Amino acid sequence: MFRHQGKSRTLKHNLRIASILSFVAGIVNVTGFLAFKQLATNVTGHFALFINDVAEFKVWKGTIYFLYIFSFLFGSFSSSFLIETFRENKKLNVFVIPILIESFIFISIAVISDLVVIKYPNLIICLLLFSMGMQNSFVTKISNAIVRTTHLTGLFTDLGIELSQLFFPETHPHREKITATIKLRLFIICFFFMGGLIGGFMYSRLDLKLNTLIFGAIILVISLFYDDFRYQFMKTRRKFKHRKSKVK
Repeated sequence: MFRHQGKSRTLKHNLRIASILSFVAGIVNVTGFLAFKQLATNVTGHFALFINDVAEFKVWKGTIYFLYIFSFLFGSFSSSFLIETFRENKKLNVFVIPILIESFIFISIAVISDLVVIKYPNLIICLLLFSMGMQNSFVTKISNAIVRTTHLTGLFTDLGIELSQLFFPETHPHREKITATIKLRLFIICFFFMGGLIGGFMYSRLDLKLNTLIFGAIILVISLFYDDFRYQFMKTRRKFKHRKSKVK
């Protein structure tokens, strides 16, 4: 799921990573909105508000929206920079680093909210946007830009285009490929929705507040351990089969 890159990636790998990360993004999005009335998974709305404030000459007020945008951008840059820096290290799964940083941010925000009253909510939003920028960057790189999990605007646009292509088999004959892509888009949308639904339930009904983010961090860490365990298991099984064939 995290290790396979390039041509070795299959639809199954992309579906798995899309399901997990879009679910986490849904949790983060609803938690950030319920806590601070700000979206934490994309910058489209923040960019519009920034432009509006600048147009009304409220430059200082608009600075916070600029910081939101920059935080997402810096998260994307940091993730890609780390991946490129450690790419040559064959013993290290480079995509582990951004996920661990993302998990650490979630846990830190939750712990801080339990210890002190948050006086600078804008800083928390910046951290959430940074983490979502990291996530969107590494999932884009690992899937060769096929999967994006933190915002739905582009997904619904692509989904609409691909659904329309099914009605024109003569000009779009590769129906299996189109159907597979539609399936992937629907998985991302559905799991983003479920993440938001469960995150909202945990935040409001269970009164976990920002501790809801810990649930997102747990999902990320478990997926990492599962992926590594599965990789080591498959590797050991191949070695065993190879030795067995030599004995014969």
